[in-house]
Amino acid sequence: MDPSMAAFVQAVQAAERILVITGAGLSADSGMPTYRGLGGLYNGVTEEGIAIEAAISGPMLRRDPALCWKYLAQLGRACLAAAPNAGHEAIAELQRRKPECWVLTQNIDGFHRQAGSPLERLIEIHGELRPLYCQSCGAESDELEEHLQRPLPPRCAVCGGVLRPPVVLFEEMLPEAAIDSLYGELRKGFDVVLLVGTTASFPYIVEPVLRTRAAGGFVAEVNPAPTDLSSRVDVKIAGRALDILPQLIGHISR
Repeated sequence: MDPSMAAFVQAVQAAERILVITGAGLSADSGMPTYRGLGGLYNGVTEEGIAIEAAISGPMLRRDPALCWKYLAQLGRACLAAAPNAGHEAIAELQRRKPECWVLTQNIDGFHRQAGSPLERLIEIHGELRPLYCQSCGAESDELEEHLQRPLPPRCAVCGGVLRPPVVLFEEMLPEAAIDSLYGELRKGFDVVLLVGTTASFPYIVEPVLRTRAAGGFVAEVNPAPTDLSSRVDVKIAGRALDILPQLIGHISR
Protein backbone atom coordinates (compact mmCIF):
# COMPACT_ATOMS: atom_id res chain seq x y z
CA MET A 1 0.00 0.00 0.00
CA ASP A 2 1.09 3.55 -0.77
CA PRO A 3 2.66 5.19 2.35
CA SER A 4 0.13 8.03 2.31
CA MET A 5 -2.77 5.60 2.18
CA ALA A 6 -1.20 3.46 4.90
CA ALA A 7 -0.83 6.51 7.16
CA PHE A 8 -4.47 7.40 6.58
CA VAL A 9 -5.69 3.88 7.33
CA GLN A 10 -3.65 3.76 10.53
CA ALA A 11 -4.98 7.12 11.72
CA VAL A 12 -8.62 6.29 10.97
CA GLN A 13 -8.35 2.84 12.51
CA ALA A 14 -7.18 4.38 15.78
CA ALA A 15 -9.63 7.31 15.70
CA GLU A 16 -12.97 7.59 17.46
CA ARG A 17 -14.22 10.98 16.29
CA ILE A 18 -13.90 11.63 12.54
CA LEU A 19 -15.13 14.48 10.35
CA VAL A 20 -15.44 13.95 6.58
CA ILE A 21 -15.84 17.23 4.66
CA THR A 22 -17.09 16.82 1.09
CA GLY A 23 -17.39 19.23 -1.82
CA ALA A 24 -18.38 19.37 -5.47
CA GLY A 25 -15.54 17.12 -6.62
CA LEU A 26 -17.17 14.11 -4.95
CA SER A 27 -20.49 14.55 -6.76
CA ALA A 28 -18.82 15.59 -10.03
CA ASP A 29 -17.93 11.91 -10.42
CA SER A 30 -21.68 11.19 -10.38
CA GLY A 31 -22.20 13.63 -13.24
CA MET A 32 -23.23 16.64 -11.16
CA PRO A 33 -21.91 19.93 -12.58
CA THR A 34 -20.05 22.35 -10.37
CA TYR A 35 -21.55 25.83 -10.20
CA ARG A 36 -18.98 27.07 -12.68
CA GLY A 37 -19.76 24.22 -15.03
CA LEU A 38 -23.45 25.02 -15.40
CA GLY A 39 -24.49 25.13 -19.04
CA GLY A 40 -20.98 24.14 -20.07
CA LEU A 41 -19.70 27.58 -19.09
CA TYR A 42 -16.44 26.80 -17.38
CA ASN A 43 -15.40 30.44 -17.28
CA GLY A 44 -18.16 31.12 -14.78
CA VAL A 45 -20.12 33.52 -17.02
CA THR A 46 -23.71 32.75 -18.08
CA GLU A 47 -25.34 33.28 -21.47
CA GLU A 48 -26.61 36.58 -20.09
CA GLY A 49 -23.05 37.75 -19.51
CA ILE A 50 -23.22 37.74 -15.72
CA ALA A 51 -21.30 35.67 -13.20
CA ILE A 52 -22.94 32.37 -12.31
CA GLU A 53 -22.70 33.45 -8.66
CA ALA A 54 -24.95 36.42 -9.50
CA ALA A 55 -27.39 34.27 -11.48
CA ILE A 56 -27.83 31.78 -8.64
CA SER A 57 -28.16 34.30 -5.81
CA GLY A 58 -30.83 35.32 -3.38
CA PRO A 59 -31.17 38.81 -4.86
CA MET A 60 -31.55 37.37 -8.39
CA LEU A 61 -34.26 34.95 -7.25
CA ARG A 62 -36.21 37.93 -5.95
CA ARG A 63 -35.47 40.23 -8.90
CA ASP A 64 -35.65 37.80 -11.83
CA PRO A 65 -36.82 34.37 -10.64
CA ALA A 66 -37.01 33.00 -14.20
CA LEU A 67 -33.32 33.70 -14.81
CA CYS A 68 -32.29 32.27 -11.46
CA TRP A 69 -34.38 29.15 -12.06
CA LYS A 70 -32.86 28.71 -15.53
CA TYR A 71 -29.65 27.64 -13.79
CA LEU A 72 -31.22 26.06 -10.71
CA ALA A 73 -33.11 23.84 -13.18
CA GLN A 74 -29.83 22.62 -14.68
CA LEU A 75 -28.71 21.54 -11.22
CA GLY A 76 -32.09 19.94 -10.58
CA ARG A 77 -32.10 17.96 -13.85
CA ALA A 78 -28.54 16.78 -13.25
CA CYS A 79 -29.43 15.69 -9.73
CA LEU A 80 -32.49 13.74 -10.91
CA ALA A 81 -30.40 12.00 -13.59
CA ALA A 82 -27.52 11.07 -11.29
CA ALA A 83 -26.97 8.82 -8.28
CA PRO A 84 -24.48 8.38 -5.44
CA ASN A 85 -21.15 6.91 -6.47
CA ALA A 86 -18.70 4.57 -4.78
CA GLY A 87 -17.19 7.52 -2.88
CA HIS A 88 -20.51 8.36 -1.20
CA GLU A 89 -21.05 4.69 -0.42
CA ALA A 90 -17.58 4.30 1.11
CA ILE A 91 -18.18 7.31 3.37
CA ALA A 92 -21.51 5.84 4.52
CA GLU A 93 -19.74 2.55 5.23
CA LEU A 94 -17.11 4.38 7.29
CA GLN A 95 -19.93 5.92 9.33
CA ARG A 96 -21.33 2.44 9.96
CA ARG A 97 -17.96 1.24 11.17
CA LYS A 98 -17.21 4.39 13.18
CA PRO A 99 -20.28 5.55 15.17
CA GLU A 100 -18.68 8.94 15.88
CA CYS A 101 -17.96 9.74 12.22
CA TRP A 102 -19.70 12.88 10.95
CA VAL A 103 -20.14 14.20 7.41
CA LEU A 104 -20.14 17.92 6.59
CA THR A 105 -21.08 18.48 2.95
CA GLN A 106 -21.28 21.53 0.73
CA ASN A 107 -23.24 19.52 -1.83
CA ILE A 108 -26.98 19.99 -2.34
CA ASP A 109 -27.77 16.78 -4.23
CA GLY A 110 -28.77 14.61 -1.26
CA PHE A 111 -26.44 11.80 -2.38
CA HIS A 112 -25.03 11.23 1.13
CA ARG A 113 -28.56 10.54 2.37
CA GLN A 114 -29.24 8.22 -0.56
CA ALA A 115 -25.97 6.35 0.04
CA GLY A 116 -26.96 5.63 3.64
CA SER A 117 -25.24 8.29 5.74
CA PRO A 118 -27.27 8.64 8.96
CA LEU A 119 -29.18 11.94 9.08
CA GLU A 120 -28.21 12.51 12.72
CA ARG A 121 -24.53 12.65 11.69
CA LEU A 122 -24.94 14.52 8.39
CA ILE A 123 -24.62 18.31 8.15
CA GLU A 124 -25.78 19.66 4.79
CA ILE A 125 -24.35 23.15 5.20
CA HIS A 126 -25.83 24.43 1.92
CA GLY A 127 -29.16 22.59 2.16
CA GLU A 128 -30.71 20.30 -0.45
CA LEU A 129 -32.62 20.73 -3.71
CA ARG A 130 -35.82 19.17 -2.38
CA PRO A 131 -38.60 19.67 -1.32
CA LEU A 132 -39.41 23.02 -2.93
CA TYR A 133 -41.34 25.53 -0.86
CA CYS A 134 -43.34 28.66 -1.60
CA GLN A 135 -41.72 31.96 -0.70
CA SER A 136 -45.17 33.51 -0.20
CA CYS A 137 -47.19 31.00 1.82
CA GLY A 138 -44.63 28.34 2.81
CA ALA A 139 -46.46 25.41 1.17
CA GLU A 140 -44.13 22.54 0.18
CA SER A 141 -43.98 20.63 -3.09
CA ASP A 142 -42.18 17.33 -3.70
CA GLU A 143 -42.73 17.60 -7.46
CA LEU A 144 -39.29 18.86 -8.49
CA GLU A 145 -39.21 16.71 -11.63
CA GLU A 146 -42.71 17.79 -12.70
CA HIS A 147 -41.95 21.48 -12.10
CA LEU A 148 -38.81 21.25 -14.26
CA GLN A 149 -40.97 20.13 -17.19
CA ARG A 150 -43.16 23.24 -16.91
CA PRO A 151 -42.44 26.92 -17.59
CA LEU A 152 -40.05 28.42 -15.06
CA PRO A 153 -40.07 29.66 -12.38
CA PRO A 154 -42.15 26.94 -10.68
CA ARG A 155 -45.32 28.22 -9.06
CA CYS A 156 -47.15 27.27 -5.88
CA ALA A 157 -50.35 25.28 -6.40
CA VAL A 158 -51.86 26.95 -3.34
CA CYS A 159 -51.21 30.66 -3.88
CA GLY A 160 -49.30 31.02 -7.16
CA GLY A 161 -46.15 32.29 -5.47
CA VAL A 162 -42.65 31.45 -6.70
CA LEU A 163 -41.24 28.19 -5.35
CA ARG A 164 -37.61 27.79 -4.33
CA PRO A 165 -35.42 24.94 -3.13
CA PRO A 166 -34.23 24.85 0.51
CA VAL A 167 -30.66 25.62 -0.53
CA VAL A 168 -28.30 28.43 0.38
CA LEU A 169 -27.95 30.60 -2.71
CA PHE A 170 -25.08 33.01 -3.17
CA GLU A 171 -25.36 36.10 -0.92
CA GLU A 172 -27.56 34.22 1.55
CA MET A 173 -26.75 33.23 5.13
CA LEU A 174 -25.82 29.69 6.08
CA PRO A 175 -28.54 27.85 8.05
CA GLU A 176 -28.20 28.53 11.75
CA ALA A 177 -29.09 24.97 12.80
CA ALA A 178 -26.36 23.47 10.59
CA ILE A 179 -23.75 25.93 11.88
CA ASP A 180 -24.76 25.23 15.49
CA SER A 181 -24.50 21.48 14.90
CA LEU A 182 -21.06 21.78 13.30
CA TYR A 183 -19.56 23.99 15.99
CA GLY A 184 -21.15 21.93 18.74
CA GLU A 185 -19.29 18.87 17.44
CA LEU A 186 -16.16 20.89 16.74
CA ARG A 187 -16.00 21.90 20.39
CA LYS A 188 -15.83 18.20 21.28
CA GLY A 189 -12.86 17.83 18.91
CA PHE A 190 -12.05 15.39 16.14
CA ASP A 191 -9.21 12.86 15.92
CA VAL A 192 -9.25 12.82 12.11
CA VAL A 193 -10.51 15.23 9.44
CA LEU A 194 -10.79 14.01 5.85
CA LEU A 195 -11.26 16.52 3.01
CA VAL A 196 -12.86 15.03 -0.11
CA GLY A 197 -13.35 16.90 -3.38
CA THR A 198 -13.41 20.40 -1.92
CA THR A 199 -11.22 23.31 -2.97
CA ALA A 200 -13.03 25.92 -0.87
CA SER A 201 -11.36 27.81 1.95
CA PHE A 202 -14.46 28.88 3.85
CA PRO A 203 -14.01 29.32 7.61
CA TYR A 204 -16.25 26.34 8.37
CA ILE A 205 -13.82 24.14 6.39
CA VAL A 206 -10.52 25.71 7.41
CA GLU A 207 -11.33 25.87 11.12
CA PRO A 208 -11.85 22.11 11.64
CA VAL A 209 -8.56 21.51 9.82
CA LEU A 210 -6.60 24.00 11.93
CA ARG A 211 -8.22 23.00 15.23
CA THR A 212 -7.65 19.31 14.63
CA ARG A 213 -4.00 19.72 13.68
CA ALA A 214 -3.38 22.08 16.62
CA ALA A 215 -4.79 19.43 18.96
CA GLY A 216 -2.49 16.78 17.51
CA GLY A 217 -5.07 15.16 15.24
CA PHE A 218 -4.64 13.90 11.69
CA VAL A 219 -5.84 15.63 8.51
CA ALA A 220 -5.96 14.01 5.08
CA GLU A 221 -7.08 15.22 1.67
CA VAL A 222 -8.38 13.26 -1.33
CA ASN A 223 -8.45 15.37 -4.48
CA PRO A 224 -7.07 14.98 -8.01
CA ALA A 225 -5.37 18.41 -7.90
CA PRO A 226 -3.70 20.51 -5.19
CA THR A 227 -5.96 22.90 -3.27
CA ASP A 228 -5.50 25.89 -0.97
CA LEU A 229 -5.58 23.47 1.96
CA SER A 230 -3.06 20.95 0.60
CA SER A 231 -0.18 22.58 2.47
CA ARG A 232 -2.08 22.25 5.76
CA VAL A 233 -2.79 18.52 5.71
CA ASP A 234 -0.75 15.59 6.97
CA VAL A 235 -1.44 13.41 3.93
CA LYS A 236 -2.48 14.33 0.39
CA ILE A 237 -3.84 11.49 -1.75
CA ALA A 238 -4.15 12.52 -5.40
CA GLY A 239 -7.02 10.92 -7.28
CA ARG A 240 -10.78 10.58 -7.54
CA ALA A 241 -12.74 9.81 -4.41
CA LEU A 242 -14.76 7.02 -6.04
CA ASP A 243 -11.48 5.21 -6.84
CA ILE A 244 -9.60 5.88 -3.60
CA LEU A 245 -12.16 5.85 -0.78
CA PRO A 246 -13.41 2.28 -1.30
CA GLN A 247 -9.78 1.08 -1.09
CA LEU A 248 -9.13 3.07 2.06
CA ILE A 249 -12.33 2.15 3.87
CA GLY A 250 -11.89 -1.49 2.93
CA HIS A 251 -8.86 -1.59 5.24
CA ILE A 252 -10.76 -0.19 8.26
CA SER A 253 -11.90 -3.03 10.51
CA ARG A 254 -15.41 -3.01 11.94
